[in-house]
Amino acid sequence: MIEIELDGKKVQVAEGSMVMHAADKAGTYIPHFCYHKKLSIAANCRMCLVDVEKAPKPMPACATPVTNGMIVRTRSDKAIKAQKSVMEFLLINHPLDCPICDQGGECQLQDLAVGYGASASRYEEEKRVVLHKDVGPLISMEEMSRCIHCTRCVRFGQEVGGVMELGMIHRGEHSEITTVLGDTVDSEVSGNMIDLCPVGALTSKPFRYSARPWELSRRKSVSPHDSTGANLIVQVKNNKVLRVLPLENEDVNECWLADRDRFSYEALNEDSRLTTPMLKQGGEWKSVDWQTALEYVANGLKNVRAEHGAKSIGALVSPHSTVEELFLAKQLVNALGSENIDHRLRHAQFAPAEGVRWLGTPIASLSRLQGALVVGSNLRKDHPLFALRVRAAVRRGARVAVIHDKDNDWAMPIAAQAIVPPAQWAQALADVAAAVGAAKGVQAPAQGTATDAAKALAAALLSGERKAILLGNAAAHHASASALLALANWIGAQTGATVGYLTEAANTVGAQLVGAVPGAGGLNASQMLAGGLKALILLNNEPEFDSAAGSQAAAALDRSEMVITLSPFKANMAFSDVLLPISPWTETPGSFVNAEGRVQGFHAVVKPLGETRPGWKVLRVLGNMLGLSGFDYESAQDVLAAARGAQDAKEAFVQGSRLNNATSAAIELSGDGKAPVSAAIYQLDGIVRRAPALQLTADALATRAPKEGALA
Repeated sequence: MIEIELDGKKVQVAEGSMVMHAADKAGTYIPHFCYHKKLSIAANCRMCLVDVEKAPKPMPACATPVTNGMIVRTRSDKAIKAQKSVMEFLLINHPLDCPICDQGGECQLQDLAVGYGASASRYEEEKRVVLHKDVGPLISMEEMSRCIHCTRCVRFGQEVGGVMELGMIHRGEHSEITTVLGDTVDSEVSGNMIDLCPVGALTSKPFRYSARPWELSRRKSVSPHDSTGANLIVQVKNNKVLRVLPLENEDVNECWLADRDRFSYEALNEDSRLTTPMLKQGGEWKSVDWQTALEYVANGLKNVRAEHGAKSIGALVSPHSTVEELFLAKQLVNALGSENIDHRLRHAQFAPAEGVRWLGTPIASLSRLQGALVVGSNLRKDHPLFALRVRAAVRRGARVAVIHDKDNDWAMPIAAQAIVPPAQWAQALADVAAAVGAAKGVQAPAQGTATDAAKALAAALLSGERKAILLGNAAAHHASASALLALANWIGAQTGATVGYLTEAANTVGAQLVGAVPGAGGLNASQMLAGGLKALILLNNEPEFDSAAGSQAAAALDRSEMVITLSPFKANMAFSDVLLPISPWTETPGSFVNAEGRVQGFHAVVKPLGETRPGWKVLRVLGNMLGLSGFDYESAQDVLAAARGAQDAKEAFVQGSRLNNATSAAIELSGDGKAPVSAAIYQLDGIVRRAPALQLTADALATRAPKEGALA
């Protein structure tokens, strides 16, 4: 540690730190534009000039290393004069368009101009003009004359996003930020550039001209999409969600958001929302009141149970549903006398698990990995924020190896990879096990060959201390999922690597914890979607898009006597008999359990739209109307407490649940040859599928296909 004097205070900071770091530690604010704690130091805005004793001129605080005994003054006449001079130059070409700028009210340049700017400009020449650019449906670059060349956006793409999509061309006052690789910005985390921009050069295209920051109320929430569980700030005006921003949480999403989390809110304001219960009568849909709809459902379920038995009733539930909704759906089905409930709609194998399949390590630890083997995942698109952390680890020297069926661009160096068909993944992993066994002098658990390719993959796990084997969505949905897990567990035990699933949805872990899987004698998702059930409840899912059955699901479900859809959208209308409008994540309280087992609760941020009701309330009332016991909950918190209590009898409802540890004797390397079904980045759930701007992105257009092929 080194001690310096900052504005008369003694501050101790680590050797190699900059003056800006010392100021942050001391709670002293130094004005700046280009500096950001998550990005490399550029020192090009010069706004952070400070007075360093014995230095011949003011020095940039962000790029000046501390030395023992250094004396720094941030508020001396010399420092203030330098900062005001920089501000004058920054404002020379800046347009006077604050009244129409979307950044107005939360603009760093606007704020600092008040403290460091002059009341009038001495500049009399013509201001420069930079032509606008169309870079896609998410980011607006229509006012690039506002740019102050801080290069935050450039450094983010290069260092965090992994793709340098923006760069600076020309020199001097002719400098401008523009696209480098192509005409559009297509990164799955591009929206973070909007947050990073300290002026109004990069703004949100969907939010453009919708509201002023001071008109918006702010509420904390949690993303309902992938398993990161990104923390959000949801901004609302007139009971309508208008913008979503990241809520900083270093243990989960740091200060970043995936575009899927940031822009999916648009779907919540679309005409496709279901706002009143609907019944299909004579082949036509008619709106009805809640009492009529629930009586219809309750009487229908009673009749089916009486005529065909309770085993003819089932429920397919989405892992994007809340813990509370999943728990009550299971309680409802079980109370009716059925064990037919499942959340594993895209799975091909349904072997009973002896534990909860989770990440196996804290999310934050991914940034500190020294080696990783990823099986069956396009990490960059499946889990964008996990990819940011793994990319950060690679920048520090980590080795990443991949087994997959596509040579995807991960926007990071890959140390070794095996690109083989899914039917050969188990054999490829067995070969890695053989290579590990040869290196350790132990017998591998399956018939594998230590080929050169396998040795290259194993090398990522045979050195270093912090290592992980990560099974992706396609590995979880694989027909040989148990074999992949058993091999991964053996390799992990030999190399000291943690083993875990990246997990697909916001509440995949929560669905397992509440037991949203078939009980003894119950049917799994594949069996239910093959037809045969007389009554089926669909909670927050569309089997055509959310299941391995695809378009075949519609024909099978059409044969059922009653299909009940609980959804925020007009979904499943071709084969449903009743639609019940339930609240999306912005209109209901609830909880999600992310990949690392972190339980995160959230509250409704807006009132339910139309006659929409929270899903847990609908299930509770339905249980009461069916005369079932155990449906007397007063709040979502009561339901969560009941779910925790039910789970405590089996294992802790917290991070640390053990993985299913299959024995080596159970390893079967041969698969059925079918490719596992995984959702494309903007086809993951019903909300992102209906978000207009997201569906215009390059990623969405590249994976768009007919209904039966919507799953890529």
